[in-house]
Amino acid sequence: MASQAYRLSSELRGHEDDVRGICVCGGAGIATSSRDRTVRFWAPDPEKKQRYSLSKTFVGHSSFVGPLAWIPPGERFPEGGIVSGGMDALVLLWDLRTMEAVETMRGHQMQVTGVAVDAVGDIISSSVDCSIRRWRKGHMVDTWEAHKLPIQTVVTLPSGEIITGSSDASIKLWKGKTCQHTFLGHTDTVRGLTLMPGLGILSASHDCSIRLWALTGQLLMEMVGHTSLVYSVDAHISGLVASGSEDCSLKIWKDGLCIQSIEHPGCVWDAKFLENGDIVTACSDGVIRIWTLHADLVAESNALESYEIELSQYKSSRKKVGGLKLADLPGLEGLQIPGTSDGQTKVIREGDNGVAYSWNSRDHQWEKIGEVVDGPGDNTGNRVFDGVQYDYVFDVDIGDGEPTRKLPYNKGDNPYTAADKWLLKENLPLSYRQQVVEFILQNSGQSNFSLDTSFRDPYTGSSAYVPGQPSMSVGSAAKPTFKHVPKKGMLFFDSAQFDGILKKIGEFNTNLLSDMENKSLSLTEIELSRLSAIAKVLKDTSHYHCSTFAAADIDLLSKILRSWPIAMMFPVIDVLRIFIMHPDGASLLHKRIESGDDVLLELFKRGMTSPIQAGNLLTIIRATTNLFKHSCFSQWLQRHCSEILDALSGCRSSFNKNANLSYSTLIVNYAVLLINQKDQEGQAQILSAALEIAEDENQDTDSRFRALVAIGSLMLDGLVKSIAIDFDVQSIAKSAKTSKDTRIAEVAADIDLIIKAT
Repeated sequence: MASQAYRLSSELRGHEDDVRGICVCGGAGIATSSRDRTVRFWAPDPEKKQRYSLSKTFVGHSSFVGPLAWIPPGERFPEGGIVSGGMDALVLLWDLRTMEAVETMRGHQMQVTGVAVDAVGDIISSSVDCSIRRWRKGHMVDTWEAHKLPIQTVVTLPSGEIITGSSDASIKLWKGKTCQHTFLGHTDTVRGLTLMPGLGILSASHDCSIRLWALTGQLLMEMVGHTSLVYSVDAHISGLVASGSEDCSLKIWKDGLCIQSIEHPGCVWDAKFLENGDIVTACSDGVIRIWTLHADLVAESNALESYEIELSQYKSSRKKVGGLKLADLPGLEGLQIPGTSDGQTKVIREGDNGVAYSWNSRDHQWEKIGEVVDGPGDNTGNRVFDGVQYDYVFDVDIGDGEPTRKLPYNKGDNPYTAADKWLLKENLPLSYRQQVVEFILQNSGQSNFSLDTSFRDPYTGSSAYVPGQPSMSVGSAAKPTFKHVPKKGMLFFDSAQFDGILKKIGEFNTNLLSDMENKSLSLTEIELSRLSAIAKVLKDTSHYHCSTFAAADIDLLSKILRSWPIAMMFPVIDVLRIFIMHPDGASLLHKRIESGDDVLLELFKRGMTSPIQAGNLLTIIRATTNLFKHSCFSQWLQRHCSEILDALSGCRSSFNKNANLSYSTLIVNYAVLLINQKDQEGQAQILSAALEIAEDENQDTDSRFRALVAIGSLMLDGLVKSIAIDFDVQSIAKSAKTSKDTRIAEVAADIDLIIKAT
């Protein structure tokens, strides 16, 4: 018997971070993907009707996993297969029975946003790199640029046609590589697509709407009700539609009307129907939940109560009353602390409400005034802030669509000190200081305020601004100032222990002399002496402006790098790393490349041959980073950006701390270069690599800091701000702002300001 509304049936717990995607695997179970870099499979519990338990965990992606697709059981996969796409730009095919990744599909330059399996078994994938790729037996058989901006989702039709949704706000229907129709109507990113049986295509958008389209491109229906970005949409054969949103709700729709809204303790990334009409949701709190219409499948009362408590706690942590954050207010225990003056006011958290109390000195007790509510009024109507009474609590509009901020102030306080404290607390640029002080003076009636000329800005050491002109809106303040972005200069690895490097080369040369098969590769005494001479020149940095090398020197380095066994290359690459820093050395190397002998590219490919040697990996990354020292290598670096990133990102799982730092430094340098070159495609690739580092909270602080600097710089001065916002840079910045490392928290605040300026 069906109940009137969806209710909680069960919760699936196991993921360690946001659950991003859901795939209903027929009757076999449910697959889910997560920011924790895993795919998990939940099988039906044989002992509990319509309940699921964790059966298998698939580990292979190096970054968070998003889209999933199901391959039904067949000859190749007796129990079925799962396709997954990740931020690491990989598409993986998993055998459900063995839990192994039987195919690793490399080719996308950036995050994979959609995967689907067509009627003939080909895998279709979409990406932020704007391309669609078709894979057959692990090999790419077709690719094309489907949109000019990132593709966010892809679905296949039984007819073999493909439908894509993009950040350009359009939907396209493809037959082969030919676009048959372009569906226009959404005003922001199209994030999710699904088939509506017998009718057409449903789309979910960042414009907060869901739309139903005929396959001819005609708009049939629009569903409006979400209050924030809509991430996912799904349809059931019954005609019901389910959607998940940033507004922390699952909404169920019937005939275009929202018939139920279910709150969640976090953003709802995905929602999918099971065959019986139940709905599965993926939430940012790391929990998968199943909702049912069937009374016999509803969770037990204690589970329902537990969920309501969890939801209430989450809502309380976000709720504000009278401009006060409810979670930050003291509980009833705050009334145990006596007041300091008669009439002092304090706001206390009672359940989901804020209640104001006044101190009665005569009776030595707090007296209840009443519940604090949000409502219209003038700037001085509510003079309680964070539980403390002030002469003024101003509503300050900082512009750019930001919510009103509360600024507390007491007459007699130094307005500059009050402004400084407020800007620091609200994480706003100090460039707003002048306007805030003027605002305080005008609205507190202190036009005759006398400035203490001895006052010094505690942040900059400069004298305080002397107000003279009429107050102006804080929203018209100077542009925000940033602590760490944009990055302008390049970073290099310019120190070297030449004695150790030459000693290691000598050891390897001795080994070659004693190896009959490789004896011919060994260096002569003259060649060893020449290497020592090269090292001597490189050591003397004070004479870089006038010292030179002979063509034979680059010939010698090239010979060793091309002929010596791969395991012995790294000390010679280290010599090349510093050789690149020398003006004449760089010039010789560049001339060699321009003549058609690209020793750099050959070195990179040879040194990155599997199995990769840790020494080669580190020195290659650092040598490549040092190329940014000289503008003559800019075109080479730009031209080979994709293959360099592909090769390095593919082996990031094996990086040690030094390799991670070197890689993040390379990313920062590429960001600076490609911003200057106005190369949007290249910037997007670097952004993807930087996001992958920055989202890893286990990454060492220096590497994470440099990745965040690259992200902030690309968003501020580059051409990929909207791409970063589309791909959840806000949550990465939010997490980084809580870091114990000051630099990480500061650059995260920079990124947050850039987002707010959108």
